[in-house]
Amino acid sequence: MLRRTCIVLISLLSSLSALATPMQNLTLLGQHPDPEAVVQEVQRRVNVSMSRRQTQEVSQSDQSSSCVTGNPIDDCWRCDPNWEADRQRLADCAIGFGQYALGGKGGQIYVVTDSSDHDAVTPRPGTLRYAVIQSDPLWIVFATNMLIKLSQELIFNSYKTLDGRGANVHIVGGGCITLQYISNVIIHNIHVHHCVQSGEANVRSSPTHYGWRTLSDGDGISIFGSRDIWIDHCSLSHCKDGLIDAVMGSTGITISNNFFSHHDEVMLLGHSDSYVPDSGMQVTIAFNHFGEELVQRMPRCRRGYIHVVNNDFTRWEMYAIGGSGSPTINSQGNRYTAPSNRNAKEVHSSIQCLEIQKTFEIRERVFNLLYFNFFFQVSTKSHLFRKKYDFLKMHMCLLGKKWEWGEW
Repeated sequence: MLRRTCIVLISLLSSLSALATPMQNLTLLGQHPDPEAVVQEVQRRVNVSMSRRQTQEVSQSDQSSSCVTGNPIDDCWRCDPNWEADRQRLADCAIGFGQYALGGKGGQIYVVTDSSDHDAVTPRPGTLRYAVIQSDPLWIVFATNMLIKLSQELIFNSYKTLDGRGANVHIVGGGCITLQYISNVIIHNIHVHHCVQSGEANVRSSPTHYGWRTLSDGDGISIFGSRDIWIDHCSLSHCKDGLIDAVMGSTGITISNNFFSHHDEVMLLGHSDSYVPDSGMQVTIAFNHFGEELVQRMPRCRRGYIHVVNNDFTRWEMYAIGGSGSPTINSQGNRYTAPSNRNAKEVHSSIQCLEIQKTFEIRERVFNLLYFNFFFQVSTKSHLFRKKYDFLKMHMCLLGKKWEWGEW
């Protein structure tokens, strides 16, 4: 149990630009009216899970209950030895802003038996592409271990779950996963990597529609104008653009228990500083491991409310969390292990992409900073920035105590 806390509050207030109109209060479909209440509920569930783990660790006499994850998501399903008999129970296990993602709950079980992806317009039954374009809810599982090499973007329809539990499923190639103007998708236990640009071709997005796709960015998972999305227990690496990008008014998203590695621009949240609808973006980033050979954007936040909680950041090359365009980043219980390069110890980065300075707020509670990570605050002078990064060192902190999930 941590006994010391280190609290940093960075609030940069300045005059508003012409973009700061009443439209900033634009409400997105799926946007929660009280984000602080969502944060408090995440805290409550993590504390319950931690208390349960600690109680069972003290009392070893109860051999009938041996699941001590300390993670409320895993406690919800993994502690049941017969979880496979009720796979759709997973849909009740999300936390945070993506907790309302139904996925394919209530729909039929679809078993992927064919790993091929030869035709993006007329996919064969049994393939993954055939499943994700269907109109009805589907809970998609895999008959065996698979390496699925996509020929084009894998464009989802609403109400789908990719459930890779019990199989070793890798998705690579063109695209890769595109969630565009849809809702209620769960992606669980899938390896997404080596995604490249694709397009300049027709791709089907539903049983009744296909259309011409221009060149894609090559994201691992692209969330575009979508809501109620949960990405959990996946690994992502080696993609052309971002590993996960959420833009153009996407909201109601939880990204949890994932492993990110070997990538430059890891995660972008928000289309641009000037895209006002992204002010309603709400994203929970929880229990993830940002691992080796990552450079930046863990995440990079433009507008919106981002809850970054109980993540492990390991030796980034440029910075961990960045923001611009007035985001609120509520950061709690994270562990930051800085790289040995003293020029790459920046935990929080405020990146100014507009000429007029905007609000940038970070709240950090009870974190463990190893090897003297630096916190920076952008200069609050009213003049325009002379360079892209105009930082004033604000805080340096080292905690030597053991860090545990769920502590704040």
